[in-house]
Amino acid sequence: MRKFCLSVSLAAAIAMAMAISFASSAQGAPGATNTGGDKAATQPNGPGTVKCGKLLDVRSGKLLTDQVISFDATGTVTGVGPTSSASAPSGGTTLDLSNATCLPGLIDVHTHITGDPTDGGYASLGISVPEETVHGVKNARVTLHAGFTTIRNVGASGYTDVAVRDGVNEGLIEGPRMLVSGPPLGITGGHCDDNLLAYEFHHRAEGVADGPWAARAKVRETVKYGADVIKVCASGGVLSKGDQPGTPQYTLEELRAIVEEAHKLGRKVAAHAHGTQSIKDAINAGIDSVEHSSFIDDEGIALAKQHGTYLVFDIYNDDFILQEGAKAGMLPESIEKEKKVGRTQRENFRKAWQAGAKIAFGTDAGVYPHGDNARQFAKMVEWGMKPTDAIQAATIKASDLIGWSDKVGSIEPGHFADVIAVSGDPTSDVKLLENVQFVMKGGVVVKNDLAGK
Repeated sequence: MRKFCLSVSLAAAIAMAMAISFASSAQGAPGATNTGGDKAATQPNGPGTVKCGKLLDVRSGKLLTDQVISFDATGTVTGVGPTSSASAPSGGTTLDLSNATCLPGLIDVHTHITGDPTDGGYASLGISVPEETVHGVKNARVTLHAGFTTIRNVGASGYTDVAVRDGVNEGLIEGPRMLVSGPPLGITGGHCDDNLLAYEFHHRAEGVADGPWAARAKVRETVKYGADVIKVCASGGVLSKGDQPGTPQYTLEELRAIVEEAHKLGRKVAAHAHGTQSIKDAINAGIDSVEHSSFIDDEGIALAKQHGTYLVFDIYNDDFILQEGAKAGMLPESIEKEKKVGRTQRENFRKAWQAGAKIAFGTDAGVYPHGDNARQFAKMVEWGMKPTDAIQAATIKASDLIGWSDKVGSIEPGHFADVIAVSGDPTSDVKLLENVQFVMKGGVVVKNDLAGK
């Protein structure tokens, strides 16, 4: 029996290696980064136009009336202007959204696309890598249909997010454009380790690396297997076992090594950091964005402004964790930790915004059900932003953070024709974005509940 089990394990390992090799080769030459482009299977049928009763210019924050968006056969915007001066391209299709408000496709910079809230705590031990990938396929479609045409995924087991990204880019599955991290980097016993099993199992998460050179090697490994961005755990967390959110984990020396290696390889770095000192260490190390940012203080906010570091506050999911977390199987200690984190994080979100720090829209989707990403907009408004500010955080600010300002985040010539629409004015009632009725990604309509209205 023991010999048989070992043989099965070896066969499984070979199959997994082949799957990872295929996923890695699908994204292009070694060292190439994911561009978010789509293959022929998801190309538009031809050029076309979208007539918008109103169009939000996210750069100026102004609502424009009676606008037409033109796009070509590659799904790229070729023009935006008043209906009176626009003409439909020859042989193209025209979509009439005269009774709706158009916006750029939304961007969420902090998701876990292959995760599910019901797989928290010890339930996670029963989720295989193939099953996690299947969850990712379902969640990608749900996220796209919710109006999020681009996401940055920061943490997934077994490079499952790489497989989902490549499936989207190949036109095999429906989903948003994706930048992905693969396994997040962390210390032994830290937030990004797996601390649920006893010592005799000798189990550790695949992203664990202790010390500067081991961390550098782990950056190289994740890039080798398809990571577009590096995710690192600088502090403890809420949903991990045996640590505290405010406790530093990676040292400044280790963080600097990770950032230097990642930037050398053309990858940005996102740091999970709740703790006050960890936030400062991450910023001083050159991190591109601080995720969660819960216990940031005035000095940390000043550092973020000085370095131009983006802060990402996931201020909606506190509601889900406290209301539904226990039923979803989250550990009791996680619920208690969230009680100490949630309100403080929201208060610091308001403080950072009022101080002028750069903030991008990120939700931690996967901690709560995918597709509910837009519920965070109302929280951002409740805690200090105007609706237009919150929308800009999920468009031009988010695209700047991920390095795609030249292709997503606004509707303008040269950008992908990523367009969403709602009935009503989201700059007055941001909750309208919780019910996006039209979604176009790269000139392809994936959802149209406005047809005939």
